[in-house]
This record gives sequence, C-alpha cells and structure tokens, in this order.
Amino acid sequence: MNVFNEKLLGSRSELGRLNLYAMAVASGIAVANIYYNQPILGLIEAEFSGQSATAVVPTVTQLGYALGLFLLLPLGDIVHRRRLIIGQFFALAVASVLAAVAPTAGLLVAASVLLGASAVVAQQIVPVTAALASPERRGGAIGTVMAGVLSGILLSRTVSGFVGEHFGWRDMFWISAPLALVGAAMMYIALPNLTPVSGLSYGTALRSLAHLWRRHPDLRAASIVQAVLFASFTSFWTILALYLATPRFNLGADAAGLFGIVGAVGVLAAPLAGRIADRRGPQSVVGLGAALTLLAWGVLGFWASIPGLLIGVIVLDVGIQIALISNQHIIYALDSQARSRINTIFMTSMFLGGAAGSALAVAAWTYGSWSGVSLLGFALASVALSIKLCRRDLGAHRIP
Repeated sequence: MNVFNEKLLGSRSELGRLNLYAMAVASGIAVANIYYNQPILGLIEAEFSGQSATAVVPTVTQLGYALGLFLLLPLGDIVHRRRLIIGQFFALAVASVLAAVAPTAGLLVAASVLLGASAVVAQQIVPVTAALASPERRGGAIGTVMAGVLSGILLSRTVSGFVGEHFGWRDMFWISAPLALVGAAMMYIALPNLTPVSGLSYGTALRSLAHLWRRHPDLRAASIVQAVLFASFTSFWTILALYLATPRFNLGADAAGLFGIVGAVGVLAAPLAGRIADRRGPQSVVGLGAALTLLAWGVLGFWASIPGLLIGVIVLDVGIQIALISNQHIIYALDSQARSRINTIFMTSMFLGGAAGSALAVAAWTYGSWSGVSLLGFALASVALSIKLCRRDLGAHRIP
C-alpha cells in the first residue's frame, strides 16, 4: 500500500455525521449559484435595457460550469483537496460580489462564467465523500451529500425568485457571497487535511481521462445511462413553465418555482438509495431508477392535471436520484487514486446529456406540444433502461 492510500485510509474515521451533513449543506450552497439567475433574468434584462448580452447570462453560467467540470475537477486527484475546496468557495464569493456590482451586462456575463466555474466545488466534495467513507457505507454517504446537491438545485430557483421579486436581483448575489464564505468555513472545520492521491502533473491528469474511459467499462455504462436519464429530467424542467402557462392551467412562473419544492421530496430518496446500494449492490438500483423514470413519464403524459404533474415530478426526481447515487457508487469504487478524474468524465457526460435534453425538449414542444415532450421523456428513459439491461454487453470487452 502506497503512502497516498495509507494517509487516505487513516482519515476515514474523521467522517462523522456532522461532518457529512456539513459537506451536504456546502454542496447545496455551491451548486445553487448556477440557477439563481434563471428566475430573475427578466429583472436583469429590465435594468440593462438595450444590452442584449443579458440574454446569455444563464447560458454562460452553464458554460462556465462545464469548463469547471473539465478543467478543475481533475485537480482533486493531484492537489491538496481541502485547500482546493476552500479556495473555490472563496472564488465563488468573489464571483458573486462581481455579479452583484456589475455596472454593465458584459461584466455580468464575465462574472457569470466565473460563478459557474467556481460552483463546480460541489463536485469536488462528492469524491472526497467517497474517499473518506468506508466501502460498506459509501453509498449512504454519497446519497447524503447528493441530497444536499439536489436541494440546492431544486430550491435555488424558488429562493432567487422570492428575493428578486421583493428585494431586487442584485440582492440575490449579495446574499450568495456570504453563503459561499459559510461554505468555506464549514469545509475548513469538517474536512481533514487530505493529501493528493496521485503524483501526476496537471497535463498528464487531463490526458489520462481518455485512458480511464477506455479502461473502465462500468464507467462508460454509468456515464451513458446517467446522461440519457438526465436528458429526460431536464426535458421536463425546461418545458414545465411553458406547459403551466397554457390555457389548460393558466399558471405563472411562480407556480413552476413551487414545483421545485415538490420535487425536493426526491431528496429523501438519495440517502435511502445509497443505503440500498450498500446492501444489495448498486447495479440493480440503477435499473430501478431508470424504470421509475419511465413510469414517471407515463404519469406525466397520460394524466394531464395538477395532481398528475405533482405525482409525476416526485416519481421522476426519485428515479433520477436513485440512479445517480447508485451510478456514483459504482464509479467511485473503480480507482481510489482517480476518483476526481472519474467524476470529471461522469459529470461532464451527464451535463452534456442534460444540455441535449433541453434542446430536444424545445423542439418537441414546438412540434408536438406536451405530448411531444412526454414522448421524448419516455423514449429517453426507455433508452436508459435498455442500456442498463444490456450493460453486460456494453462493458463485456475492455477497450485496450
């Protein structure tokens, strides 16, 4: 056993319950920053009237996040992760202040790129959780932290919409800055002084991503399945506000935000899914998640009512969450010295799937209304379930 693994194993005892909850809260604080600008975009455009750059603020935030996934996540394997995580929270606070004081739309766009890239710190915390947890409890630990991530995603729009409406859009960023500092403080207290698990250079670490993809069939299968499932997930959330605004419901954007609170019920499924994966193995739980996603789209497509939407969104979020937690359980067991780079591959694949799902959903809505979106979501879930059922064939042969 090398020195990296000795130090890593020696730190596992420090992952207590309070530490784990602190990591979950910090992850939620970080990831929420990607979505704060979406419900307040109209307020931003009103202030910067005539500056068309405001329209791309949500897009460049997501682009910054994508760049952070690819360029920053690999650092988790080769630098001191506690320092890296705390440093990214400070960068997140600085980006929030820059967004809050931005005098022009162009500077707000630049701040949004930095905001998105810094928010990737949430995905630095998840591999650390996997590293600190004992193998028999890894799924439950990952599930707890991912519950924090999902809470941040689902509740961020509701919080931002309320703050923007009652106080102004800049105040949301002023609030997010001290929250980021709170995240840094929690990680300073909760995380042990983790040493790098790999002695690779940064360039070598980036080049190793292709090797890891070829070497691990389970990583390929998990990445593809989760990308397709996340495409199904984002297709719903992309179109929900438009669907609720139709004469069938005649509801505004605030109602769409409230669905985020309903969807947060799925948070409860994350730790449970992790514990089930610990006991019974994660492979079957991934299949259950894909099947629930398929069931959710059946409800959403055929039960055109508010109760149908409420039940459908809960089942959808539960299905996506238990598949995500179980897939992460699988990939983090592959190589203890490459967890951050493995997470780079997995999360980048998932993010690209989500982006594709949003684009496809817009086209499906344009040409087929809600029926088209429901068919798209059902088809994507079917593809994911089929891939999972054929996983052994997909990963039967290692690519040399």
